[in-house]
Amino acid sequence: MKHPPTMIFCLMLFVATECSHYRTKIHTKDGDKQRFGEKPKIGKIQEKCHGPCFSPSNCSEPCARPFHGEIGFMCNQNKWQKSTETCTSLSVEMLFKDLNSASRLSIAAPSIPLRILDFRAPEPIESVVQGIRKNCVQDYACIVNVVKSSEATSGNIAFIVEILKNISTDLSDNVTQEKMKSYSTVANHILDTAAISNWAFIPDENASSDLLQSVNVFARQLHIQNDSENIVDEPFIQTKGFYLNHNTSEKSFRFSRNINNTTEDILGMIEIPKHELWKLPPNTSQAISIAFPTLGAVLKEVHLQDMSLPRPANGLVLSVVLPERLKQILLTFEKINKSRSARAHCVGWHSRKRRWDEKVCEMTSDTRNKVKCRCNYTNAVMSFSILMSPKSIDNKILDYVTSIGLSVSILSLILCLFIEAMVWSRVVVTEISHMRHVCIVNIAVSLLTANVWFIISSNFSKKAQDHNWCVAMTFFSHFFYLSLFFWMLFKALLIIYGILVVFHRMMKSRMMAIGFVIGYGCPLIIAATTVAITVPEKGYVRKDACWLNWDNTKALLAFAIPALVIVAVNLLVVLVVAVNTQRPFIGSSKSQDVAIIRRISKNVAILTPLLGLTWGFGIATLIDGTSLIFHIIFALLNAFQGFFILLFGTIMDHKIRDALRMKMASLKGQPRIAENASLSPTNGSKLMNR
Repeated sequence: MKHPPTMIFCLMLFVATECSHYRTKIHTKDGDKQRFGEKPKIGKIQEKCHGPCFSPSNCSEPCARPFHGEIGFMCNQNKWQKSTETCTSLSVEMLFKDLNSASRLSIAAPSIPLRILDFRAPEPIESVVQGIRKNCVQDYACIVNVVKSSEATSGNIAFIVEILKNISTDLSDNVTQEKMKSYSTVANHILDTAAISNWAFIPDENASSDLLQSVNVFARQLHIQNDSENIVDEPFIQTKGFYLNHNTSEKSFRFSRNINNTTEDILGMIEIPKHELWKLPPNTSQAISIAFPTLGAVLKEVHLQDMSLPRPANGLVLSVVLPERLKQILLTFEKINKSRSARAHCVGWHSRKRRWDEKVCEMTSDTRNKVKCRCNYTNAVMSFSILMSPKSIDNKILDYVTSIGLSVSILSLILCLFIEAMVWSRVVVTEISHMRHVCIVNIAVSLLTANVWFIISSNFSKKAQDHNWCVAMTFFSHFFYLSLFFWMLFKALLIIYGILVVFHRMMKSRMMAIGFVIGYGCPLIIAATTVAITVPEKGYVRKDACWLNWDNTKALLAFAIPALVIVAVNLLVVLVVAVNTQRPFIGSSKSQDVAIIRRISKNVAILTPLLGLTWGFGIATLIDGTSLIFHIIFALLNAFQGFFILLFGTIMDHKIRDALRMKMASLKGQPRIAENASLSPTNGSKLMNR
């Protein structure tokens, strides 16, 4: 039976009307309904988000049509600032609207018998997964055009992240290269440089880490069809893959991507070492890598010790999917910021902790343009990058001050030891004077050795870093800098001994033993204990230099606390000496000891504040935002410590000057003049009174 054209037209009109009527009644999930369709809740907030405001205040206003959601504002310094945004034009219904309309209208074609027409409303699509399974389960292409045509608002970005998250969870059982291309095209839309600024206003701080995790999980199920390296080549996400086995030579992924619309591309490379490939079975395995040029700018970390401290990525974010037996990879990152102050840290993104983890990587090379890293690959850490050091201070003035100061310091200490060797037999008269010069010699040796290790470790930090060597050099620097302070402490104890002990004198050998136990034994215990506690967690040294760690383990306190405590004790001893040496002493021997004690006290009184001031500025430089002036003053005082020891410990001592003068005179063939000078009443009285 043939139906007249008029009836067919009426049927088509009826179907279209019913479809339009149905779309007005489509139901979404409760969460989607509340988020996109519900009227914004204002509550106890100001109605207008313009003009002056009072902190702390919040304000919100609905999004402009056709978007649904609201924009949140916070009052900051009496001005409204945008804080959150949920404006979205996307929904589950919109993603599949055109597909459903086309399929329903096509059934009214004249060639189809009327008896098979179904006038019932089709089953509503309640989720993206359901819609994809119904319309484009082979390649997911049915959602691509709708997503690409949408504006990348904060609300739409969050919605697309949820789409990708749902797909990777429910539709990743058999991922083909066509599916990977569609998936990456959707992700590319929200990673565009034009969309990056809108990520900051997404209420869910985990959105960026969810995106990275979703892409990695989806790529893990990808099956490479051909031995083709390039799988996805979008501007802001690139995927490569190839087959490998235990006979494969060293393999590498090379990426080159433009960032921030600059003329130069940023390079990144992942290498699988040969010794890792030997772990593979004979049968073929596959390796996949993904490069993200812009994702590093939006990845938000959680549970940081200092949330206000930014840790921006300074290179591509590179993800890898490897066979289970492979555990280590080599990565090369070109720096985005190539300034000298852009010190780098090799890091891996921990998907469970949702933050960068420095423990999974170690730096093998750091130049001005590139950084090379050795990283451990696990199921929880599949993505890697380099971070800029937020607190690195690298300035030419600091370099010049440190270089010149250390040179002067080392020369001064060598001269100090040379002078002590020349006058030793003439100045070590009593036990106290002997120990005084033992202290000066060991202070000079400790600081000289510490400076040498400091220079070695500084040059080492700028080249390839080996963690064990870095720990060793830091240990020796730590040990000898501590020895400097503990020998200063022994000088203070020597002063107390000279004042309080009147009728009993300790044997010189016993005093020497006590001095070396305090001067080198205590620093050794402190340094070794610090290493034993912090090295297992790689928290003994800093990531950017071979020196004690501060950010993670506070290992620097193992130097700062003993040093500053010794400074306080020495100053207290000087005050005690100033009071007790005012009364007269009977007996030439005792008077001579008192004169020596006064000289030691003057030396301690001058050097202790200088050392304390030096490391006081050192502690100040650890505070975030410290002015460059503090760094320069610390570098200046620290570098010239050797000159201070020569000046105040040796040259300003009258007895050393007299002994040096006599020694020089004897070398010139004037022994009698030197002897007369030493025995003259004037010099004798000076020696007794000093």
